[in-house]
Amino acid sequence: MQNLIIRLFVNAVALWVAAQLVGGIELAGEFWAVMLVAAVFGIVNALIRPVLLLLSLPLLVITLGLFTLVVNALMLMLTAALVGALSVAGFWPALWGSLLISVVSFLFSVILPEAGEMGSKR
Repeated sequence: MQNLIIRLFVNAVALWVAAQLVGGIELAGEFWAVMLVAAVFGIVNALIRPVLLLLSLPLLVITLGLFTLVVNALMLMLTAALVGALSVAGFWPALWGSLLISVVSFLFSVILPEAGEMGSKR
């Protein structure tokens, strides 16, 4: 449960940073709206992203994994379509935003190693 809360916080911070730095990505609302967007983004990444990665496996192999950036941008656009507090003005802002979200999430996983773990240690 603690890892889930940490992961939600990391997603919220990463989305907020992307909204601040990438033109075309807007995050409206206060703390709870950002947390809702982060939760939906996490659910979309957990449920839909693996299916898209599997379906796009030939493209992933051909592009040496770079097509993952496109899949990540699509997940950000899908999240924006599902939650009104996030708006993304097209593919390119989504691509830059997803790249920035990945970098911020990676940095948090280095600082907070437990944020990157899926299961809890027993």
